[in-house]
Amino acid sequence: MTRPLRAPVRALFLLALLVCAAHPLFAQQPATPAPGTERRSISAERLSDGEHVTLDGTMDEPFWTRAQPAANFIQVDPDNGKPATEPTEVRVVFDRDALYLGVTAFDSEPDQWLGYQRRRDEFLSSDDRFQWTIDTFLDGRSGYFFEMNPSGLMADSLFGVNGDNRQWDGIWDARVRHSDIGWTIEIEIPFRTVNFNPESDSWGINFQRTVRRKNEDSIWMGWARNQGLRRMTNAGRVTGIRDVTQGHGLDIKPYGLFTAQSTPTRAAGAFDKEGNAGVDLFYNVTPLLRANLTVNTDFAQTEVDQRQVNLTRFSLFFPERRDFFLDGSTFFDFGSPIGGDLKITPFFSRRIGLSASAEPQKINFGTKLTGQMGRQDIGVMHVSSGEDNDGAQVGEDFTVARVRRRLLTQSYIGGIYTRRDARAPGSEASHTAGLDARFATSRFLGTENIDATFWYLNATRPGISRDNNAFGANLVYPNDLWTARLDSSVVQEQFNPSIGFVSRRGYRRVSPNLGYQPRPRATSRYIRRLIFLADFDIQADMQNRLLTRSTQFIPLEVQFQSQDTAAVEVIPTRERLDAPFAIYPGITLPLGAQYDFTRYLARVQTANRRIVALNGRYSWGSFYSGTRRETVANVTLRMRPGYIVYLTGEWNTIDLREGRFRTKLYRLVGEAQFSPFVTLVNNVQYDTQGGVLGWQSRFRWIMKPGNDLYVVYTHNWLDQPLLDRFATLNKTFASKVLYTHRF
Repeated sequence: MTRPLRAPVRALFLLALLVCAAHPLFAQQPATPAPGTERRSISAERLSDGEHVTLDGTMDEPFWTRAQPAANFIQVDPDNGKPATEPTEVRVVFDRDALYLGVTAFDSEPDQWLGYQRRRDEFLSSDDRFQWTIDTFLDGRSGYFFEMNPSGLMADSLFGVNGDNRQWDGIWDARVRHSDIGWTIEIEIPFRTVNFNPESDSWGINFQRTVRRKNEDSIWMGWARNQGLRRMTNAGRVTGIRDVTQGHGLDIKPYGLFTAQSTPTRAAGAFDKEGNAGVDLFYNVTPLLRANLTVNTDFAQTEVDQRQVNLTRFSLFFPERRDFFLDGSTFFDFGSPIGGDLKITPFFSRRIGLSASAEPQKINFGTKLTGQMGRQDIGVMHVSSGEDNDGAQVGEDFTVARVRRRLLTQSYIGGIYTRRDARAPGSEASHTAGLDARFATSRFLGTENIDATFWYLNATRPGISRDNNAFGANLVYPNDLWTARLDSSVVQEQFNPSIGFVSRRGYRRVSPNLGYQPRPRATSRYIRRLIFLADFDIQADMQNRLLTRSTQFIPLEVQFQSQDTAAVEVIPTRERLDAPFAIYPGITLPLGAQYDFTRYLARVQTANRRIVALNGRYSWGSFYSGTRRETVANVTLRMRPGYIVYLTGEWNTIDLREGRFRTKLYRLVGEAQFSPFVTLVNNVQYDTQGGVLGWQSRFRWIMKPGNDLYVVYTHNWLDQPLLDRFATLNKTFASKVLYTHRF
């Protein structure tokens, strides 16, 4: 049995930290004082009668020259605190109905821009980009995020104190134009798309520019590395936004759907065909409160989940992708952990539309109210699911209520309640209730960030009223040179939130980590940053008997100026099984067995801006009663803007005393992004754990923002080596049209 990490390796790790901390090359260099340290502000220019924005990216209308520019961006990287080498100017104008941004991204080499991505909401890790955030409530803790690239890609998200909701799609429009000075953008954001406080004429706002070939990020406000674009307490201001309207605040979004589905029980080639329709209504009860109603809901256009290989004892967590549940989702965020290996959340919207036995349910209707009332953030949701055609699944009602009382600048105290009730004779509802509080500041020791979160949950279901609690706290110090975190949680044996997610029950956990991230002097030609990390995870059962003790050491990670990255990791683990572990069909590790094993990992990632980019890792070492070798390779081919191929392979070879097995996963995604509004994506994936080969072809045409046509074909084959190899499991064709009319 391989022993845990030996003392000399620990000593080497600590020595490396001390050497780098002491060496002058890696001394924390004070940034040169620069403009932008004070709170910046610009005034939005109101358009006169008869003036309007022609959305073509040229910015040739006279009112753009009248508008005050946000300029003098400051580098975040590589030369923190120095002026940006490629200037950026942003102007803001508005009329009664919309806010407009005019962006000039000057470039000394205007033909060297990078803009591979065009598809709505794709990430821009390979491209030049312009990003902006807006805090419409001026509360310093939440807002709207937007970004674009030189190819016209449009992406957005909602963000709050507990994270970022990238799946949100707001209705806005923009156009990009290239010229010999660089590239320019004209952006239109209707006031009906965002919620805001009509009593205030000022919004928080910030802008950031990335020049990818230089690996340079510059920002308008908050250029210190522990601040950044989404920290709205460090944002600037845009003033003068008054006498604007959200219209009647009513959006009606009907849809029409045609589906055809075939399964092996049907005659050869036969399809069950069905037409359907439904509607979503959105109404701004007040400028700060938004109500949603969805009737006869269908999500046929939703992208397929990415398959994963699971060699743990716990369920995988897949993100929500359905529009109704994504809109306003940050108002339901709770302070319990939803990151890392062990997740605990009282509300996981993917439980809605699935029965207790994980069978799909039809959603008849759903209602939701999200927004602000005074100093309270509120979210209330009720969804009703229907029974299936043969009555095997009964309908259910789901209710969620969430409130947060904002305190100080970045803090809150809140509560949550969820209810799940089957509409069946004699059934009883399941309830979950909880409290949480967060206390945070970005002025700790003057300029540092620190926050502490406390949470408590009680989940009651029929026949269960004891040992059904979960509670915890965490303290986070997320800064640039040093990072630290201390998590502590307890999840009792009977804790099982009926509309929530919990990875594991019946344990106590303490998880501290410490990271040191020195940067060479700005004159370094090759290395941008080094990372050293120690992450500990200690879990015990409710009788305080050790279950898991794991340590992730990163003795060295190097981030190069070329945007390439390389790292090594050492992960010693001790684990005692509190239940039999069926790791693979026919292979089970016994209850009570205790294992000591150490795994080693090397990973490399090349710069995403390259035409061919690689992100891979290789891990080896002992694993429970034997050994495991894992290879993961992700290759991206960016042949030209809009035409991208992603290849993924994952191979595991596990050799245990109880048996030997292999797992394989393959994924091929090909994207033809004809424009920012017309895309075709083909996703083919296969894994040996599930034994299913799946193909989804998804066409989307954004006729205009808010009006979409989807055509989706999905085909799944079951791998049956002893029978017909890859026999059809099911196939579905769906065509869906969505239309938005705003009053």
